[in-house]
Amino acid sequence: MYHLIAVTILWAFSFSLIDVYLAGQVDSYFAVLVRVLLASLVFLPFLRFRLLKARQALVLMAIGAVQLGIMYGFFYQSFLLLSVPEILLFTVLTPLYVTLLDDALYRRFTPFHLLTAAIAVLGAALIRFEGIDGSFWLGFLVVQGANLCFALGQVGYRRFSDALPPELPRYSVFAWFYLGAVLAALPAFLLFGDGSVMPQSGTQWAVLLWLGLVASGLGYFFWNLGATKVDAGTLAVMNNALVPAGLLVNILIWNRDVDLPRLIVGGAIIVLALWLNNWWQTRRAGDASAQA
Repeated sequence: MYHLIAVTILWAFSFSLIDVYLAGQVDSYFAVLVRVLLASLVFLPFLRFRLLKARQALVLMAIGAVQLGIMYGFFYQSFLLLSVPEILLFTVLTPLYVTLLDDALYRRFTPFHLLTAAIAVLGAALIRFEGIDGSFWLGFLVVQGANLCFALGQVGYRRFSDALPPELPRYSVFAWFYLGAVLAALPAFLLFGDGSVMPQSGTQWAVLLWLGLVASGLGYFFWNLGATKVDAGTLAVMNNALVPAGLLVNILIWNRDVDLPRLIVGGAIIVLALWLNNWWQTRRAGDASAQA
């Protein structure tokens, strides 16, 4: 649990750092590539090739490609379309995707999840009711793409780690995770990146170093490690703990003129959707236990 709490505090600053120093100033695909390259350098010295079979290494690379490489591609684009508070609030749907993915793995379908998703979209619309346009909805969908990738990575890593021997030190194989992210980020930069929009100041390079070595390099290792040590309910709560933490940092330090009443009401509706989803899950689990 303490792993997740520590990373939540760490990541709370990342949203605002990206928005203030990188978004619209440094090519997003370049920023993603630098972050995952730096993160891989943190764990490459600890990599032990023989501890995983080739297939296992490929699976871990695929998890890293989705959870980090592709997710960052969506995530950084969202800063060009939305404000930081909006991005943070829209990430609250990640636990819903965890539930949907779990249903998919067990070949279930729960229509109630569609209702909670519709309520969340209503909350999102309320936040920008007077200024809704195509870019807003595009931004909302881009954030959902990031949420889906992050949820898929968490579910995938939990299942992957459960299949490994308990005594295997996870840090000795985690470099495969970051190398998978690099393989996703590199072609994205080569295909879509703009080499003329590079960091122009020491501050921008310092932010990239911090985000790559610490927020990504240490953050994703300890987050995934923590995810394997708690139940699914606790993991869902910690996914959403990042929202108030990130909002607090952003509003107090960088974004004091945010429309708080509209943000609070819209955010409350999104949280209501999440609460309904959790209530339904608890009720379904209770019914299953009673039948057993």
